[in-house]
Amino acid sequence: MKKLHVHISVKDIEKSTVFYNELFATEPSKLKPDYVKWDLTNPSINFAISKHGKPGLNHLGIETENETELEELYQRINPIDANKNEEGETVCCYARSVKTWIDDPQKISWEIFNSLNDEEVYREKPSSACSKNIFSCC
Repeated sequence: MKKLHVHISVKDIEKSTVFYNELFATEPSKLKPDYVKWDLTNPSINFAISKHGKPGLNHLGIETENETELEELYQRINPIDANKNEEGETVCCYARSVKTWIDDPQKISWEIFNSLNDEEVYREKPSSACSKNIFSCC
């Protein structure tokens, strides 16, 4: 089952964590000093906040449950004429994932990914997209 992903950059992570804990009526599934994530089932969403990036919407995404779903999404986005970055396997947001980024017509970044496991660091190494500042998980 695919899950919508929303990542918002915030100024005050502690205050924002309290707000979203109350809004979602649950504690986060991942809590770091600079990153917090809630895996919600109703609605089904991977919602994250971080101190990375300019405050506001950081990026949207679709998280897949397995490689088959990921490949199905890749087949759908491949023919789209848009700015894309096939990042492959990488560490970002305290998780090892396989991902591709695509910009919509408004230049909102969409992350298409499958998480493999948790990691202890926010980002293993900057991708080429980070150095060009064109995608958001940097």
